[in-house]
Amino acid sequence: MTAPHLPVLYQEIIHALQPQPGGRYIDGTLGAGGHTAGILEASRPSGEVLALDLDPQALKIARARLQAFGTRVHFVQASYVEMAEQAARLGWNSVDGIVLDLGISSMQIDTAERGFSFLQEAALDMRFSPETPRSAADLVNTLPEDELAALLFQYGEERQARRIARAIVQNRPLMTTRQLADLILKTIGKREHIHPATRTFQALRIAVNDELHAVQSVLPIAIQLLRTGGRLAVISFHSLEDRIVKETFRRESTDCLCPPRQPICTCGHRACVREINRKPIEARSAEIQQNPRARSAKLRIVEKL
Repeated sequence: MTAPHLPVLYQEIIHALQPQPGGRYIDGTLGAGGHTAGILEASRPSGEVLALDLDPQALKIARARLQAFGTRVHFVQASYVEMAEQAARLGWNSVDGIVLDLGISSMQIDTAERGFSFLQEAALDMRFSPETPRSAADLVNTLPEDELAALLFQYGEERQARRIARAIVQNRPLMTTRQLADLILKTIGKREHIHPATRTFQALRIAVNDELHAVQSVLPIAIQLLRTGGRLAVISFHSLEDRIVKETFRRESTDCLCPPRQPICTCGHRACVREINRKPIEARSAEIQQNPRARSAKLRIVEKL
């Protein structure tokens, strides 16, 4: 497998973080190392990156790709939720910039045996880390019908969640990607713009890896870790992630959170960041032509006050 040439919104991330020599940065979603490579290039000769990823396969690819940067990059197999503890191990009390590229990477989708894609036959896995306790097959084959329907509706925004959940329960066990995708196609039929299994696979992946809870947890940790003037840049790929990022950034850039009609502030909340862009930055048409996955990417940036 070859590493992709550039990650999504590469130039926009470098412009957002404005890496400088001597700076300390965190890439919480290392992947194949594209964003980290850009940060290290822009911060020559002495900028450093703490590079985190749950996926040991991604770390192996990134180590090879970033070998030339030597000790300026610190690789750790860990969730981005652990970034404060991992930074402390390096003696970093604060950092100059943090990037989070949420969701699934292209190389994870393209690796058939990981079970993320319904286009290739594989075991229903979908775990970012092999240490994650439950796979997609575990959820599909053990959850009660009501819980499965709620999961598909909440995380996949799937309007046919109940029909799909009922069909899954009636046809268990389902152990492979094709078995599940074919059942969904048979149950709800073709859709005009996307494969009918797309939302179900998204929902299962989010649930398996507890992605939304992780996003909610990491944002205040990342903001706290920034030095004054440091920046946090977050790329999201679907509305549930983007809503969490947007609401967190809005809240943390606002002084008072009391109801508008309340005459005196009693919450004591003070803004700790400013929003660099209130509207998300999206990929340009040229990038989307090269990488269709970039079509749904939204970038939001805040700066620590």
